[in-house]
Amino acid sequence: MADWVFGINPVRESLGGRRRRPLELFLARDGGGRLRELHDAAVAAGVPVRVRSAADLEKLTGNPRHQGAALRLEPFAYLDLPDLLAACRASPAPGFLLALDGVTDPHNLGALVRSAAAASCQGVILPKDNSCPVTGVVDRAAAGALDHIPLCQVVNLARALDELKDAGFWIYGLAGEGAQDLFRSDLRGPVVLVAGSEGSGLRPNVRRHCDLLLSIPMAGGVGSLNVSVATGIALFEVLRQRRLSS
Repeated sequence: MADWVFGINPVRESLGGRRRRPLELFLARDGGGRLRELHDAAVAAGVPVRVRSAADLEKLTGNPRHQGAALRLEPFAYLDLPDLLAACRASPAPGFLLALDGVTDPHNLGALVRSAAAASCQGVILPKDNSCPVTGVVDRAAAGALDHIPLCQVVNLARALDELKDAGFWIYGLAGEGAQDLFRSDLRGPVVLVAGSEGSGLRPNVRRHCDLLLSIPMAGGVGSLNVSVATGIALFEVLRQRRLSS
């Protein structure tokens, strides 16, 4: 079964993506210049283009916010953990991964994937259960980033963290009551950042498998941040430290 991506920016990035083959592009009739650009990009990539009414596109995507563009893609393929580790070892940069413990909101997952890709993270690890799967909503929120960063699905996240420790990674859990300030931590080596669910944060068993818990210092009377915002800050702190040391 194929997946759908809709919206001008997600479709544009997915047409140029490397991980999933575009199968068919559907465009609304009487579209403007941005839809013509998508048409030309699809033709150049050898992707068939179909013209339909806006109502037909809403039926195809199940969403009225398609912006006149919908792209049918190969089904999303998750990477196995051994393959993700092999890709990290092949990279000249220190390993840098994000693990998500129970993120169930598709908008948050899409935002997290996009932030991870923008921060040069090498992959995102998700538990098979109690986690949002990749859907069209996730793809739209990620705005095409799913084609630029691998996602790995594991049966047991705690066990996967142990395997990553054995591979030389340090495991840092993100928690509001973390024992150490994020900005005072050395994140230049191989690291896995672990972020918890939107409501309850990291599960106790996952916490126990972290080497250290990190917190973001808060000011201005604000007690907490959305998981995608907090994790984005941590991801870019890793990137900042590595650029300063290079």
